[in-house]
Amino acid sequence: MAMVSFKSTVIKNLFSKPKTRKVEKEFPAGTRGHVENDMDLCILCGLCSIKCPTHAITVDKNEKTWSIRPMSCIQCRCCVDNCPKKSLSMGLRFQEPGPEKVTRTFKQSEKAIAAQEALMKAAKERAAAAAAAKAAAAGNAAPAAGAAPAAKPANPAPTGAQQVAAAAAKAAESEKKDE
Repeated sequence: MAMVSFKSTVIKNLFSKPKTRKVEKEFPAGTRGHVENDMDLCILCGLCSIKCPTHAITVDKNEKTWSIRPMSCIQCRCCVDNCPKKSLSMGLRFQEPGPEKVTRTFKQSEKAIAAQEALMKAAKERAAAAAAAKAAAAGNAAPAAGAAPAAKPANPAPTGAQQVAAAAAKAAESEKKDE
């Protein structure tokens, strides 16, 4: 009995249309493709490589390169969602499979490198200025225990509000003299 039902299934499948559909070359909107990186925005922080569950992304800060192995990527968007500068995005086209393993490497432009170095230099200068101001404020606010109190300067520097008030007073005096 089983042989008869098997033969009927085989004959039915031989003369019917296939149940599968052909692969579309254009993918519908909303599908995930490959990861794209805008290297002018990328700061090579490495968060994408840390968050990638398959370790398909590698970041080399010394050589200023960002690499991805497309066939290892599972298009989960973890790297895109965790990028602090939003330089990563998902493209609409998939990587075509091939016989060899491909690693796509992107190098940062000289312009982007110079801009990042300038930002880092400015940030270091601001941090140093803030630390110096904090140290000066801490030194003036509370002298060390057992030390003699610091003498007040004879002519302290006026604040911005004091400078404005002094300028207004001088202007008022000059108006009185003119009358």
